Amino acid sequence: MSSTAFRAATPRLTLVSLSVLSLLAPLSARAQSAEAKPAPSGAATASTQVAVADATQKKLLDEVVVSGERKKTFAPETVRVGAFRDQDPLDVPLTNAVMSRELLDAQGAQGLFDALKNTAGVTRSQVSGSTYDNLSIRGIVVENRGNYRLNGSLPIVNLIDIPLENKEQVEVLKGASSMYYGMVPPSGIVNFVTKRAGPKPVTSLTTTINDHGGVKTHVDIGRRFGTDDSMGLRVNAAAGKEETGIDRYKGDRNLVTLAYDWRATPWANFKVDLERYRKNVSEQAGIQLPAAVNGVITLPRVPDNKTNLAGDWARYDAHATNALVRGDFAVNDNWVVSLETGRAKTDRDRNFSTFQNYNKDTGAGTLSTTVLKGQAYTNTNHRVEAIGRFDTLGLSHELTLGASYNRRESAGWQSAVVTASQNLYAPVDVAPVSPTLKQAGYPSEIRDRGLYVFDRVAIGEQWQVLAGLRKTDYRSLATNPSAPTTVFKADKVTPNFSLMWKPMKDLSVYGSVLRGLEETGTAPLSASNAGEVLAPAVSKQHELGVKARVGSVLLQTAAFQIERALTTTVNGVYQVGGQSRYRGIEFSASGEIGRDFAVVASATVLDAEITRVGTTNPLELGKTPENTPKNTLSLFGEYRVPMVPGLALNAGVYHVGKRAVNNANQGWIDAYETLSLGARYATTVLGKPLSLQANLDNATNKDYWSTAGNNLLGVGAPRTLRVTAKVDF
Repeated sequence: MSSTAFRAATPRLTLVSLSVLSLLAPLSARAQSAEAKPAPSGAATASTQVAVADATQKKLLDEVVVSGERKKTFAPETVRVGAFRDQDPLDVPLTNAVMSRELLDAQGAQGLFDALKNTAGVTRSQVSGSTYDNLSIRGIVVENRGNYRLNGSLPIVNLIDIPLENKEQVEVLKGASSMYYGMVPPSGIVNFVTKRAGPKPVTSLTTTINDHGGVKTHVDIGRRFGTDDSMGLRVNAAAGKEETGIDRYKGDRNLVTLAYDWRATPWANFKVDLERYRKNVSEQAGIQLPAAVNGVITLPRVPDNKTNLAGDWARYDAHATNALVRGDFAVNDNWVVSLETGRAKTDRDRNFSTFQNYNKDTGAGTLSTTVLKGQAYTNTNHRVEAIGRFDTLGLSHELTLGASYNRRESAGWQSAVVTASQNLYAPVDVAPVSPTLKQAGYPSEIRDRGLYVFDRVAIGEQWQVLAGLRKTDYRSLATNPSAPTTVFKADKVTPNFSLMWKPMKDLSVYGSVLRGLEETGTAPLSASNAGEVLAPAVSKQHELGVKARVGSVLLQTAAFQIERALTTTVNGVYQVGGQSRYRGIEFSASGEIGRDFAVVASATVLDAEITRVGTTNPLELGKTPENTPKNTLSLFGEYRVPMVPGLALNAGVYHVGKRAVNNANQGWIDAYETLSLGARYATTVLGKPLSLQANLDNATNKDYWSTAGNNLLGVGAPRTLRVTAKVDF
């Protein structure tokens, strides 16, 4: 690929790159400013070059400000995660999915699973989602303290609903991402991109109610100010009463967020993101697996989807604070240096109930409630990175050099367990409890340091090679006053290599070979070693894919294989117990078909197998890892009615295949399908834009098992109708 073509296919590393990285503006917006032109080539004195560069950089920064107005589409033209920030999806040699603000609005998405349910291979895991969403991708759990990122960087803690009100888009970069992010499982990175102030002032008020009595009010305000609009501020605030239709469920939720950016000089930009949110609700009880009889687990019939076996006093009270600061500095026309620092903290008190030791026919059993107080999780993250472009030996390089540091801390907590009689099919109110608490969890700390280099090389007009190395220095320790300190160490260099062929502008074919270190897991509350972080291990991934843009529709298909350490629970102890392999084929399509129709579709066919076991779990060999569906399918479409301007109708169908309840495959939860329906209408009232919307989820009110994993089952949510009104001032 020639230098010119290569520059068109990768982020600009003059102040265009600086501005894009800083202000998260789409690449397509470059054309919106006809005045911004590149510095002229040819001979010039040093002073002339500096003057031209400064003038050009200011124009380019102004251009990025103008780009705040984005085309509304189901298929954004950039991804903003990891080493691929602001790349066209066609230039990313991994499977990626981007859920735009337009798509989130059309679906009336309220939480994480709502945002990702159009992504192939995404399922719920372990808990039903009444408090927060625990997810798996391709059958691999998405680690709640490392795989969720804010603006492509800060690892935020997914132990409380992550708000969507202040997000511009939500992205998934599937597969091994440890080269850039350090010790993370190869399920994928979920990235949240925040809204920022654009050239047009924003003031909107949104109110949402549902048929169960839930209500929420959301305010969104964005302005640019200062000399030449050099500064921008976007503030989002929301508060509401939580009602889901589940029995004995009540609570509230609130948030306030701020996104600030400052174009300090023609060569320096800064960004600040602050988030503070809280959720205090009743937590729906989990249902423990029955005991196996002759190696077979017979599941109870699915209870009514409104069933909650816990009392409304069984609270889940959590609050989170996230702070991220970033600075981008243009050293010259070819090099940009970025500095980032951030901190995420989540605190929670929790009364977690599980229903166990029950009769499958009568439903009589025992409700066990674990009272947890003082859980606190903190992530501290720093990164320095330099990106530069140069040509050598006829090849064009885009080189990334970086260093990252992540410290994860968990405070000790107190707990107690109490029991009461309960019935699965005829629940009764359970009296509140106030047990005497004792120390149960002990402080732990994980330090993950990394040095990485990543080179994107253009070979001729059609070929690109992406190669990288990461050196990891990992330390994990947990302090228990009554036992020795447990320490895991890892010092390893892992490679990443991808080859991409672009026979034409809108078609790319790629192959990737990735290696990465990952934490193998953290023991869940249902295990006797709850909270223990297991030893790190190396995961391997191979992927072959094709991507194409046909009109306004982005098409992706890929075949992949992932090998990783197997985690399993034996005699109540969560441990590493062998190795598992995940082979699959995925397909996705997103975008606009003509003027009136938009679609997002995805499918995964997965063959997962436990390929090696330890001495404690020999019966798991050759079985399917728990909670891993053999297939998933989603299809969402919106029809914008041409006869009634402003009116759009939509529908979505979602299928998840059957899943094993444990690694021994002693039982399976059935496949299920759900249906969503919606309509929205945009008009003007008294000169103010008004949008009215209705969304109906689980339209058939289906009862189904929505989750499995870690010896637990969860029930899907009941039918819910939401009505939303939004006014722009």
